[in-house]
Amino acid sequence: MNKIKKIGVLFDLDGVLVDSEGEYSKFWGATGRKFNVGGDTFADDIKGTTLGEILTGFNEADRHGIVAALHKFEEEMMYPVFPGVMEFLIALKENGIPSAIVTSSDDTKMNFLFRRHPEFQDYINEVITGSMVKNSKPDPEGYLLGASKIGVAPEDCYVFEDSMQGVEAGMRSGSTVIALATTNSREKLQTKSPHYIIDSFLQLTIDNGELAIDN
Repeated sequence: MNKIKKIGVLFDLDGVLVDSEGEYSKFWGATGRKFNVGGDTFADDIKGTTLGEILTGFNEADRHGIVAALHKFEEEMMYPVFPGVMEFLIALKENGIPSAIVTSSDDTKMNFLFRRHPEFQDYINEVITGSMVKNSKPDPEGYLLGASKIGVAPEDCYVFEDSMQGVEAGMRSGSTVIALATTNSREKLQTKSPHYIIDSFLQLTIDNGELAIDN
């Protein structure tokens, strides 16, 4: 009997599992304009970076109020799950494939998310947040840590990303990167040379421990 190679799956969160990037763009776009930080592309430029790194662009006196406003915003968000996500997570568990969320979000935001979607905790094995890494995306540290936590070599992991920084981080980790064209266009994502580009999780199937992509 042939042994199936152990694989793992590492997910970014916003723009991959939940449709929230547009809401964050509104928040950070407005915040950047309010404090005259980052220019017109600020909301896009910070995607994939930790809150601590984002805050370095603001005056220290303003940071506490910005964090409070952000957490209030996140508490009220609905975090709609993209089509096909739950079915894919269920299939991973049924096939014994471990998974982790690797996000730049902080622990407070993750608590809000799990309050809205407690079912995620039934299917995700590990969660890597921004507080657990020294270097945010495009550095591969988060994905390397995620692979370690689920006990799978990075080169045997699939990374799901939507941001330019995230795709680069996944590629630098040595994993197979599947980019989702939810936040950025296929053409823009292609400049980072991911292994695959898909539009949704509905293009994915798992059979006998193997992941198939219809792209």
